Amino acid sequence: MGSSLNGVSLLVLVGLVVNSLVVVAFAGDFYQDFDLTWGGNRGKIFNGGKLLSLSLDRVSGSGFQSKKEYLFGRIDMQLKLVAGNSAGTVTAYYLSSQGPTHDEIDFEFLGNLSGDPYILHTNVYTQGKGNREQQFYLWFDPTRNFHTYSIIWKPQHIIFLVDNIPIRVFKNAESIGVPFPKNQPMRIYSSLWNADDWATRGGLVKTDWTKAPFTAYYRNFNAKPCTRTGTASSCASTSSISGGAWETNELDAPARRRLRWVQKYFMIYNYCTDLKRFPQGVPPECKRPRF
Repeated sequence: MGSSLNGVSLLVLVGLVVNSLVVVAFAGDFYQDFDLTWGGNRGKIFNGGKLLSLSLDRVSGSGFQSKKEYLFGRIDMQLKLVAGNSAGTVTAYYLSSQGPTHDEIDFEFLGNLSGDPYILHTNVYTQGKGNREQQFYLWFDPTRNFHTYSIIWKPQHIIFLVDNIPIRVFKNAESIGVPFPKNQPMRIYSSLWNADDWATRGGLVKTDWTKAPFTAYYRNFNAKPCTRTGTASSCASTSSISGGAWETNELDAPARRRLRWVQKYFMIYNYCTDLKRFPQGVPPECKRPRF
């Protein structure tokens, strides 16, 4: 990755870093907003409800879920991921409904050996079907400090953001027959679990349990739901969170430049270009402009 960064790219990176520093921090109350759902005392809320941790050991992982459901809006959470040798572990942070035809919007952080980068795995499920993976390296060490991971979910699109920088846009393509999650309210979930059968180098690198417990930390949760009146939903209020008009409509020119930069230098897998996986042709949404 480093060798790909020319002078122009370095200037863009400086802009991205500055942009990340102005992300507004919101201090939600984990006691009020979430329930620890599994893992016993491996999940903890402390600092007066301002900090939450999940841990994984050889016996079990742990997880939590939001008390509320959301249908469209913006979700922000700051995470600091498992440090050191995190190979085999997965920290999942996502929106999901329930049932065999559930909808889901995923961030998953795939651990790695010390010194090797995390892989950020994203996916979108509609009516129980996913297979829309895009994966990225990050331009920073996500274990050293907290960083903000956001989902903007609107009737027009889903935007994945890292430190307020868009990394992926999944547009509503119902007009060409592609299902889009729009009818099922979703809760926020997060879990830390062992997936060493696939998470790191396809399962070749196993979890080193001598390094357990593995712990991830969460803070500054904020949800800005769209307002609902009957069956109608209004999302105009999300523009107040920072980022400008692209949150309410399409990405503006600076946001598109950031998105192109991230996808050019840090995307490592895109289902839309995997012709071996789709020998009969890529899914129809892949034939539309990305930006």
